[in-house]
Amino acid sequence: MDFADTQEEATFRQEAADWLKANVPSKQELEGMDEIEAAKFWQKKKYDAGWACITWNKEFGGIGATAIQSVIWNQEESKYDVPQGVFQIGQGMAAPTLMTWGQPEHHERYLPKLASGEEIWCQLFSEPAGGSDLAALRTKAEKDGDDWIINGQKIWTSGAHYSDYGILVVRTDPNVAKHKGLSYFFLDMKSPGVEIKPIKQLTGGAGFNEVYFTDVRIPDSQRLGEVGQGWQVALTTLMNERAAIGGGGGGVNVDLAYKIASEVMIDGKTATRDSAVRAKLANWYVQESGLKFTGYRSMTALSKGTTPGPENSIGKLVGAPKNQEMASFCMDLMEMNGAIWDEELSKEAGLVQMSYMGSPGLRIAGGTDEIMANIIAERVLGLPQEPRMDKGMAFTDVPTGGGS
Repeated sequence: MDFADTQEEATFRQEAADWLKANVPSKQELEGMDEIEAAKFWQKKKYDAGWACITWNKEFGGIGATAIQSVIWNQEESKYDVPQGVFQIGQGMAAPTLMTWGQPEHHERYLPKLASGEEIWCQLFSEPAGGSDLAALRTKAEKDGDDWIINGQKIWTSGAHYSDYGILVVRTDPNVAKHKGLSYFFLDMKSPGVEIKPIKQLTGGAGFNEVYFTDVRIPDSQRLGEVGQGWQVALTTLMNERAAIGGGGGGVNVDLAYKIASEVMIDGKTATRDSAVRAKLANWYVQESGLKFTGYRSMTALSKGTTPGPENSIGKLVGAPKNQEMASFCMDLMEMNGAIWDEELSKEAGLVQMSYMGSPGLRIAGGTDEIMANIIAERVLGLPQEPRMDKGMAFTDVPTGGGS
């Protein structure tokens, strides 16, 4: 594992740092803009200067940078509080799928606008009846001339309410095994028959949505892969999703937990002097260090042109529960003050409470804890797969919870 930049990487890092220092927008520049407008403003500024989606080929809007250069750019950009999260699905999941499975006309039309932030994409995969089993989806597509007619429902779709396009997996053949009867499309989210209903979350926000399809027409030209090849196309999206989500998001870290513990008194001493508190802080420090060095291992592999192992699944499996545990611990330390969630009254502007309420969602988004554990067990440790009673069975013959 190599922690030092090469001379070329150091030069690139300095160029990135210099440009960011000179161009990160001030609060005055973003004043009056909502989250979407501010994100688009910053993304377009990066795109015009050649710093957006830098690993993409030039014809797609990037500069053909290496994977390690992308890591370096992300490290430098993370030093600033800039708006950008709304593009994660489009640039990190939809775009790689388009690059792999799309036609040249798809690349020319959609990728530059994805890179510049002019268009935002969402991912229409999960369904109410499917749970963590994506292949159990029931939204159906029926061929009608050069179009497909879509009917069904998706759920937990992040950003659907502000997205321009979405990637969509549907069932085109219910008479074959569930993984074989799927097809993959992308669609305009303003298409007639698309209804979006935001889901109110514990945090008070509504970033997730239910999306209903009623006789929605999608041209066959917007299909990715062959009919019935949707599962293989979806795997491209899912593999990139692991990398895009990474270690389970932000929130409370061990430095913040230590800061809060050092300000709270237990039996006349700061909480950091309490042996139980110290043990918890030490454990989380070890976990964060493990995640950091696992990330460095991925970076080293990328810099050598090789593919990292299962680090992204490990990061999410450890990182998301850790965030939840640390936020709960900090709220307990603050006692009654921990129940106050107000940016002006709460410690750290309510970040602890926000992290506590939002962390359960992080343990589901992009694959539940159980899915991550199965990936590591089966694909890394070589353990046997879980038994599947529906293996090889036509989807129409799979028993449902209704007893039929």
